[in-house]
Amino acid sequence: MPILQKLPGYLQVSTSVPLTSLFARRFSHQAVKQADKHVAEKPSTSPTIHEDIYTIPNFLTVTRIVASPVIGYLILQDAHTWAVGLLAYAGFTDLIDGWIARRWNRRTVVGTIIDPMADKILMTVLTVCLAIKGALPIWVASIILGRDVGLAISAIYYRWISLPPPKTFRRYWDFSLPSAEVRPTTISKYNTFLQLALVGLTTAAPLISVDLAPTLTIMQYVVATTTIWSGASYVFSKDAIKILNKP
Repeated sequence: MPILQKLPGYLQVSTSVPLTSLFARRFSHQAVKQADKHVAEKPSTSPTIHEDIYTIPNFLTVTRIVASPVIGYLILQDAHTWAVGLLAYAGFTDLIDGWIARRWNRRTVVGTIIDPMADKILMTVLTVCLAIKGALPIWVASIILGRDVGLAISAIYYRWISLPPPKTFRRYWDFSLPSAEVRPTTISKYNTFLQLALVGLTTAAPLISVDLAPTLTIMQYVVATTTIWSGASYVFSKDAIKILNKP
C-alpha cells in the first residue's frame, strides 16, 4: 500500500498532487481567514465633523454679544438714549442674521448655540443693570437669572459629554467641532421675545412721557411665568438637545 494511503483522511490526496502544494494551500487559506478576522475586529473610527464658522450670520451674532456689556454700561450711566439705540441694533441683528442664514443656506451648528447665547448674554446684562438701578424688581431678576444659570450649566455638561475624543481644553472651545445642537422649544422662543420686550421697554421708559408702570408690572408677571415654563420645557423635552457625535 502506498505511504500516502496510510495517512489520515484529511491528508489523503492523489499521488499526482505534491504534498508541499497541499500544505501551501492550507497555510494560505488559514492566513486569509486570519487577515479577514483581523480586519473585521478592527474598530471603525468615524471622521470628526468640521464646519465653516466664519459666516455673516455668526459675525452679526458676535457683534451682538460684544454690544451687550456696552449697553449695560450705558444703562448704569443713565445714558438711556444711547442704550436704546444700541439695543435696537441688537434686536435688528437678531432678526437679520437668522434671515441671512435661511436665505443663503448659511446655517451652522455653532450658530444654533451662539445665537441663543447672545440673547442670554444680552438679557443677563440688561437684567442685572436694570435691577441695580431699581428699574426691575429683584424677584423678577432672580427668576430670569436662575433659569439662565441652569441652562448654562447644562450647556457646559452636554458640550463635554458630546465632544468626540480626545477631550481636551483646546478642542472643547473649538467651535468648528460641533458636538451638540440646541433646538429652542416653542415656549422658549415666546419667552425670549417677552423678556427682551420687558427689558427693552424698561430701558426706554425714562425717555417716554407716558406712565408705563402698570404695563410693566403686568409684563413682569407674564415674563416670570413664561420663564419658569420655558425652563421646564428644556428639562422635559427630548428634542431640545441633539447629540451629533453618538458613539
